[in-house]
Parts: sequence; C-alpha cells; structure tokens
Amino acid sequence: MAEVEGPEARGGEPELEGGEPLEPGGYLLYRHRKEWADIEPIPQNDGPNPVVQIIYSEKFRDVYDYFRAVLQRDERSERAFQITGDAIELNAANYTVWHFRRVLLHSLKKDLREEINYITAIIEDQPKNYQVWHHRRVLVEWLKDPSLELEFIAEILNQDAKNYHAWQHRQWVIQEFKLWDNELEYVDQLLKEDVRNNSVWNQRYFVISNTTGYNDPAVLEREVQYTLEMIKTVPHNESAWNYLKGILQDHGLSKYQNLLEQLLDLQPSHSSPYLIAFLVDIYEDMLENQCDDKEETLNKALELCDILANEKDTIRKEYWKYIGRSLQNKHSTSTEPDLPTDQQQ
Repeated sequence: MAEVEGPEARGGEPELEGGEPLEPGGYLLYRHRKEWADIEPIPQNDGPNPVVQIIYSEKFRDVYDYFRAVLQRDERSERAFQITGDAIELNAANYTVWHFRRVLLHSLKKDLREEINYITAIIEDQPKNYQVWHHRRVLVEWLKDPSLELEFIAEILNQDAKNYHAWQHRQWVIQEFKLWDNELEYVDQLLKEDVRNNSVWNQRYFVISNTTGYNDPAVLEREVQYTLEMIKTVPHNESAWNYLKGILQDHGLSKYQNLLEQLLDLQPSHSSPYLIAFLVDIYEDMLENQCDDKEETLNKALELCDILANEKDTIRKEYWKYIGRSLQNKHSTSTEPDLPTDQQQ
C-alpha cells in the first residue's frame, strides 16, 4: 500500500505527491500512481438497473477496479501481488482475490513461510472467515509442514472454544498428517474447562472414531463411564447425553449391560429432561427388540413421556404426547380401544 508520511494538508485538503492528490492517511489511489498508468481499470458491472447498489468507498472502488484489470490480464507481477494485499485488507472474504494471490505465490516463487505469518495475522483479526482458513490450509499442504498448526489453532480456540473454522482446520491437520497423539488429552483438558462445549464432544468422537474405534468393549466402557461422570457433574448438559447416545446407538441402547440400572440409580439425584428422554429411548429399544415384559415396559415409557410433557420438558409437550401415542399405537397389546389419556390429549 503506497503511503506518504508527513503532516496533513491545511484546511483538511489532501496533500499532493508529484501533483497527485492523496487520500486521508497519506494513501495514494492507484489511478494516480505512475507505475500503474499502463493499466485501464475495470469498473464493477452491476448491470443497467442494480436493485440494491452498494455505496463503495473511493478507495475500495479504486483498488478493485485495478485488481479486476490485472486479473483479466492474468498479470504475474510484484504489483499484482501487492494489489491483492490491498484488496484483502478491504475485503478478506473475497475468494477470487485469495485464489489469484495463490497463483502469484507460485508464479513469483514467494516465501511461503512469510505468507504463513501474513495469514496468521489476518486469522487472528478475522477468525471466522472461511477464505482465510482455506488459504492457510493450502499453504500447509504446499509446505507439507503442520508443525505450527496445533499450537496456533489452540490459541484461536482459547479465544473462542466453539470456533467452527478452527475445529474444522484442526480435524483436517490431524487427519492429513496423522497427529492423533495427545489429542484426546487435549480434549479432556477442554472438557474440564467447559463440559458443555459440544464442539469438544464432537472432537472426542472424531478422535476415537479414527483411532481405536468403539468396537473394543474396553474403549466403549471407558467412554460410557467417562460420560456418566461428566453427566453427574452437570446433569442438564445436553452435549454429554448426545455423545452417550451416539456411541451406543449402533450397539443397541437396551443391550448395553447395566446402563438402564445406572441411569435409574442416577434419576433421584441427577434427574433432567435428557436423562428421562434417554430412558424413553432405552424402553423403546427394548420394545423394538421384543422384550419379555412388553406391556410393563410400554407403561414405563408412557409414564415418562407424560412426565416430560407435563413437568420436565413442557416446551416440547406436543412432541412427547406424539411419542407416547406412537409407542402405544405400535406396541400396545391391548384389544380395547384407546382411551383419551394424558399422553393422547
């Protein structure tokens, strides 16, 4: 970016450089730069009748008019590389600018380590921008060096532990470069800091699914007990309940040894809508698998649906009434017509 130091002109008028006016802050528009005199700027074409025309600043129009010109010429030069930096400073979400910058990085044989430093600063300023994370990913691919990534991502997550872009990049780095070691310990640390962070529970599932898997009974038991301990700490934590259901669903909720008993033991002291809903899921699984005491199991499920609808989860009252009706219609062995119970009303 061309800047000229010196005091501002008197009376608020822009200063001159070689007879050309400067923008506030000492910025010289591209159209006034002698080294760009050979370029014919290309204005943005919004069509003859734009519905909602954006009022761009003079600097924005100037930079992007000249950027479009060098892009159209496919100019591989230092000045083209320079203007991508100015365009990114004005709009770091412009994918076309980032793409052309990567073309120039290759063509001009730029120092990719310097570019990593450049993108690091931008991500720190704009950590929820798709394009900046994609640019970093490409650089890491080119360098084949992930050595800075996990620490950098941890710093970003330290600012916002639920940053989707940071987690997505972390998962790619770990999977691409096989950096699974110590990741579960990192997840443990984050869950101790915030057990409700659904992104961290998702990362836990991602790591175990891609390493040991859940088919090993020892791993599954470890995870079930780990999750139950977390639930005891914060009973109303939906993230932990979702994780528990996710790891057991393929094995059958009702088939996992002692799970029903453990949850029933928790119910008096750690009751929550999530615990009761999980019990409904277990009873439904038992019904689907033709349990021996089918009518008794159905009645337990219907009773819990009634509790959820009228006491514990009233905001979803109609949902639980629907679940109760569905279970009764599907699994009731009674030949008598259904009576208008609480679950059916």
